[in-house]
Formats: sequence, C-alpha cells, structure tokens
Amino acid sequence: MNLPVRKVLYNSNLLYSLRILVSLSVSTFVPWSLGYTQLVIPITLGVVAAALTDIDDRLIGRIRNLLLTIICFLIASLSVELLFPYPPLFLIGLLVATFGFVMLGVLGQRYAVIAFGSLLIAAYTMIGYHMYKDPFTQSFYLIIGVLWYNTIALIESILLPVRSTQHSLANCFYLLANYLDCKAAMFDPDETSGFKQQILALTNSNQKLVAQLNQTKDILFQRLKSGRGQHQSRRMLNDYFVAQDIHERVSSSHGQYQALSRQFRHSDILFRFARILNLQSKACIDLAASLRLNQTYQHNSRFVDYFSYLREAIDQLNPTDRAEKLLVNSLSNLYKNLHDIDSLLANIDKDMTLSEQQEDNRLVDDQITGWRDIYQRIKPNLTVKSALFRHAIRMSIVLSIDYLIIQMTNLPHSYWIILTSLFVCQPNYSTTRHRLKLRVLGTVIGILLGLPLTYLLPNIEAQLVLIILSGWLFFLFKGSQYAYATAFITLLVFFSFGLVGESSLSVAAARIIATLIGCFIAWLGVTYIWPDWLFRNIKQLVEKICHNDSHYFALIGYQYQSGKLNDANYRLSRRKAHESDSELFNLINSMSVEPHTNPAQIEKGFRLLTLNHTLLSFISTLGAHRNTNASAEVMALFDDTVVYTINTINGQQLVNPDELSALKTSLLAFLDQHPPQHEENINLLIIQQLILIVDLLPEFTQLVVELSATLPVQPVQP
Repeated sequence: MNLPVRKVLYNSNLLYSLRILVSLSVSTFVPWSLGYTQLVIPITLGVVAAALTDIDDRLIGRIRNLLLTIICFLIASLSVELLFPYPPLFLIGLLVATFGFVMLGVLGQRYAVIAFGSLLIAAYTMIGYHMYKDPFTQSFYLIIGVLWYNTIALIESILLPVRSTQHSLANCFYLLANYLDCKAAMFDPDETSGFKQQILALTNSNQKLVAQLNQTKDILFQRLKSGRGQHQSRRMLNDYFVAQDIHERVSSSHGQYQALSRQFRHSDILFRFARILNLQSKACIDLAASLRLNQTYQHNSRFVDYFSYLREAIDQLNPTDRAEKLLVNSLSNLYKNLHDIDSLLANIDKDMTLSEQQEDNRLVDDQITGWRDIYQRIKPNLTVKSALFRHAIRMSIVLSIDYLIIQMTNLPHSYWIILTSLFVCQPNYSTTRHRLKLRVLGTVIGILLGLPLTYLLPNIEAQLVLIILSGWLFFLFKGSQYAYATAFITLLVFFSFGLVGESSLSVAAARIIATLIGCFIAWLGVTYIWPDWLFRNIKQLVEKICHNDSHYFALIGYQYQSGKLNDANYRLSRRKAHESDSELFNLINSMSVEPHTNPAQIEKGFRLLTLNHTLLSFISTLGAHRNTNASAEVMALFDDTVVYTINTINGQQLVNPDELSALKTSLLAFLDQHPPQHEENINLLIIQQLILIVDLLPEFTQLVVELSATLPVQPVQP
C-alpha cells in the first residue's frame, strides 16, 4: 500500500469526519425523501446527542455502553413527555433527575458522559414537545438517531478495531516530542532569567502529556479486557510503557540548569545535549507517525554518531575543582540517561510483548467491579464536602430557575435557556466564565452567518446540505474552538427550524435571548450557589502534592534496595505525583481569573509549582537510574534523606536548621571521602540528587506552610 493511500485510510480525523457526515446525511435526507421533513429535527438531534456521548471502547464495551445510553436516554425523554403537562411535577422531576444524573459522574468518565447526554436529550425533548401530536413520537425518533449513529460507530469498530487506540497512543508520542523540545530549551548557556519561562512551558507540556497518558491507559485497558490474545493490543501496551519510561527519564534533572549555564557558557557541550534532545523529539514524531500509519518505525542511524561526538566532548572537559567535577559527573549521568532513551526508541518495534501476568501487574484497573464498588464510590460523595455533590445541587437549582423563568415569561423557544445553562454551567467559576463568553460570541457569529444564508439559499435541499455541513463543523471544532462550535450548532438550529417554516428572524431573536438568559443564570449559579472558589482548595491540593511526592520518593528508595520493578504500584505512585503537579498548574491558572483572589497567593502558588516540578525532576532522576546497585553507605544516607524529606513535607512544617545542616554535612562528607570521577558513578549520582533535594526543602516547605494556612475548604452558603 503506497503512502498517500495509507495516510487516507489510517487518518483518524478523516474517519471521524466520515462517520459524522454519513450519520448526518442519512438523518436529514432520508426523512425528507420519504416526505417526513419534520422528523429531520429529532433524528438529527439524536445523532448529535449520540456523537457527544460517544466513548471509544472494544466491541462488547460499545454494545454495553449503547444499551446503558438508550436506557438513560429513554428515561430522560419519556419523563419529560409524561410530566410536561404538569408543571409542579415537572419541576420536581427536573430537580431529582438533574441531581441524579450529575451524581452518576462519581462512577467514572463513561457514566458522566452518558449522564450529560441524558440531560441533553431531556432538553431536546422539551424544545420539540409542541411539534408533535403524539407525545411519544419525538422520543422514538430521538432514539432512532442515537441508534443510527451508534450503528455507524459499531461498523467502524468492527472494521478498524484498534484505529482509535493507535491514534491515542500516537498522541502520547506527539506530546512527548513537545516535552523533549521544552526540555532541550533548558540547555541554554545564554539564559540569565532563571529559566522561568522555560520551566512554565515545561510544566504546561507535562500537564498535557500526563492527561494524554492517562486517557490512553484507560483505552488500552478496555482493549485488553476484550481478549488477551490480541497481539496488536498487547504490542501497543508495550509502546505505552515505553512512553511512560521515556517520560520518567525526560522529566529528570541531573543538576541545576543555572549552574550548568554559568559553567559551560563558553562551551558547545550544552548545545550538543540540546541537539540530541531535539533529535529524540523528532524520533518521537516519526514514531507517532508510524503508529498512525500502522508502519514499522525506523530509528535514525545517525544517533550513534551524535552520541559518540557528545561522549568525546564530555571527555575533553577538564574540571579543576570539586564543583566543576560534580557538574561534569552530572553531564556524564545525563549522557547515560539520554542513551537509555535512545535504546528505548531504537528497540520499540522488537518483539517485547508482555505476558498476561505482566499486564495484570503493570496496569491499574480503575473500572467499576460490582455493586459494592458503586456504593463505595457514591457514599463518600453524598456530602457538601464533595465538589461533585455541590455541582449536582447547583445544576439542579440552575435548571429549575431556568424552568421557572420559562413558565413565567412564555418566551418563544424558551427551553433553549435550559440547553444553554446545561452547556455553560461548569463545576468552577473560571471555566464557566470562559464558556459563557464563548457561547455568546459563537451564538452571535452563527446568527450573523445564518440570516443571510437562509435568504440566499431558501430551498429545502440547500438547507439540508447546510445542516449536514454545520453539524460536521460543530464536531470538528467542539474540542478545540468552542466559539466556532457554538456558531455552527447555531447554524444547524437555524436551518433545522427553517425546514418546518419558522421565520429566521424570530429564531435568531429567540436564540439570542435564550442564550443571554441561560448564561446569566449559569453565572449566578457558579457565583452564589456553593461557589467552588479554587483558592479554598489550595490547602487540600498542597497536602495531596506532599503525600504523592513522598510516596513516589519512598518507593524509589525501596527499589534501590529490592531491585528495579515497574509494577502497578510504582507506576501508580509516579502517575499520581505528576497528576497532582498538573492539578496545581490548572488550579493556579484558574485562580488568576477568579474574583477576590489574593495576588500574593497566586504568586506563591506559581513559585510552589516551579519548585514542585523541580523536586519531581530530581526524584525522577533517581527513578531513572534505579536499575544500578549503590553501596551500603550511600543507601543509609538515602534512607535518612527520604525519611527526613517525607516527615518534613508531610508534616507541613518548616525545616529544622540544625537537622537539615547535619543531614547535608553527612552528604557532603561522602563527597569529600569519594572525589568525583570522570566516568558515571551511581553513588555520586545519588548523593548529588539528594543534595539538590535537600537544598530545595527550605523554600519548598516555607511555601507549603504558607499556602496550607489558607482557609480550609468550606462551602459558602447560597
């Protein structure tokens, strides 16, 4: 198969586009050709709801998801049909259903998506209730749309069972490539501002990479549960573990970048390290492309020469004092680390498929296992301390207020108010504020485009084509450009209601009014109904960071004694440490747009973010080299440092100057007794990393103590 054809057949975005186009084309043209133009709206909305709740899974999983989706959608739609004529009962049902569906999210992402789709179907049913004489006609055709979309998705899943998984895995390597490029920027001999911008870019890149690795892990686990004998799925699992191992090695830091920049300002050694990192980034891009195109990855043979030149450059260095020798030793260990990354990339396509037992030991199952598991997940969240519980209450109140406004005003197409609040109201203030701005902007853009188009293309056939195109563009932009996505879904609404004789001007006016009211009620909800101001969560997150960093550090120390083991416990501890680091990044970014936030607190949060990422990089360095045995003396110092670090940061207390000084004196004494050598030395590497960690503790613990003094998480009464 030649390359252009392979690029077409294995293009996941193209396949997704075709799925949407085929689904929308049938949902519009088939009812129209049969003379039932009015049915275009419910069937198309069913397709839209199904596509918004589509979850990648194996074939059996998709069928199970479809059955659960249909049950929830039918309950939501039929409840609206039955209770709609009785406003008091409808209001009670809306409160209960909204709370129940939102709380389903505690069971996992799968259930959260289906719950959102159920509320969406309920809103769609409200919008079209008066369009049909038979109260159950609309519900039936909404489900027809859902079934039609899922039929296309099932066919695609049968024909290309692992295509989406390959796409997700390829994205891991694309983001890993970006992380490598950000790491290469740290080797700048001309940097004078303390690498502040570089560290922020590195942290941002790490946050995206960790999120993608977690998403891919979930997809792979579902694939492996379908059949252990699937060679391709197990091969992808091996590639996933390679990506994790490379991530740990790239996230490591073998020294302070400021010291390296000062020491080697007039040397080309740092540029050589940066070049290899950039080339390894290019290798990850090539590997991602090979995964997308289902080809064998070809490793660049020039790496052998580049590593040879780098080794020669390191050997040419002539350090004169201990500080310089320690820096050269750091470069030697960094060289070994990069060489290990090269070996992982070069051997990724060799037959290293894991056994079933290894899969069980190295993957962590986050899925629901039974009714007991469901109970254990729901029970802790039935309290106002739970953010999900507060959001469920908030959404129930917001949608109920929307309904009361609808009953009092009798505006045309007033149920769009509920639809708007459903899309805009998010668990926290900053996300809601961002969404409501984009929602209003997108609605205005859609109306400005839709009005002239309805006059230029008044015939039904043209409007059917525009419904398909606007729906297709909505799904292309929904994950990246919410304003554009809103504009295109507004166009879809325009043309859909034009099919049944609605005036475009009246639809435009109703859409704008409903959008403004829905956005305003959503803003009131997140501002005054148990607002989750993120500054109240910072104490809790700081505690989580300290715990996860400590656990990761402790497991590394244990494995230096027991031997390297990439088991599920170790991988989980590393993942949680990076996840909490990413959570802090997101929290600080969100806090910066919240009202009443203390700027000094944000500044401290950013500083802690920088220090925590640096601390994780020092710990990751020890993790990257844990396959080498260290001396008993070094391990004793290692244990002392781990215990002191864990007790200090977990106790959220300032360092004791005398204890810290005694610990550092012991570490430096080892260096005095064992002068640095020119070759790699695991004992010196461990001591150097421990010194870097100890030097970081005073400022780190100072910030932990100050941020932990923030008011605890206490819900604000509405």
